[in-house]
Amino acid sequence: MPFDSERRVAEAAAQAAAAFIRANAGRISERDVRAKTVHDLVTFVDEGAQRIILEHLAAAFPDDTVLAEESDTPEGDGAAHDDAPTSGRVWIVDPLDGTTNFTRGVPPYAVSIGLQVDSVATVGVVLDVSSGELFAATRGEGLTVDGVPAHVSETDVLDDALVATGFPFRDYTYVAGYLETFEAMIRATRGVRRHGAAAVDLAWTAAGRFDGYLEAGIAPWDVAAGIALVEAAGGRVTGLWDGGEPTRSGAIVASNGRVHDELVALGAPLAEAYRAAHPESPAGG
Repeated sequence: MPFDSERRVAEAAAQAAAAFIRANAGRISERDVRAKTVHDLVTFVDEGAQRIILEHLAAAFPDDTVLAEESDTPEGDGAAHDDAPTSGRVWIVDPLDGTTNFTRGVPPYAVSIGLQVDSVATVGVVLDVSSGELFAATRGEGLTVDGVPAHVSETDVLDDALVATGFPFRDYTYVAGYLETFEAMIRATRGVRRHGAAAVDLAWTAAGRFDGYLEAGIAPWDVAAGIALVEAAGGRVTGLWDGGEPTRSGAIVASNGRVHDELVALGAPLAEAYRAAHPESPAGG
């Protein structure tokens, strides 16, 4: 099958990185934690896991481009990543999504590896290190969880939906719009969850555990693999506003497809506030 070798390499890279992360779990002290920006942490574990992943990718696909969180690239500061590559084969890597969770021993935290080909989400691998679950997908071939086929939920009424989100934690310029959207989500859905790892939120949406996910202030590496998972599992992924690109605009909505438009509507106050705060966001002006 097309891209099977890419998926297998990504799975192997994720497993190797996860083994390194697990070996260092519980060994992180405050002196091992550095702040890249406000409330945005990095440890030697993030950096070591990334080296492992990049070595796997370089050995198998030396000509491919890589965009990785802990490299010399723009930080995930809540702004758009209009400079992210949009053509060719681009691996987008988060070696440890949920670093704050990891440093406190709080699940979930995950390895996230996605491949985009000409901006199309083609391969996605998310390994929830805290549980050991491996979510993997190739475009057109469906989603598997630990090798077992899975798909998005069949919930078609928003009042019955369980949805995930993320809170602003380093950029508060749009927090008023977020709070308005958050209240609307609380009122309109069965429940709202915030776990602190976007890759896992997307993986659980793909696997039908969540019916949808909405967040602003995210970077490409937070969501690239998860987008591939949701789309392969039969779901839908868009930006938070019409024309917004989910990987690069900094704002995303993912769902089972059945409640998607209603989630986008709930996100309107957040979209307005976020676009006002970040006019550089693609389609944000």
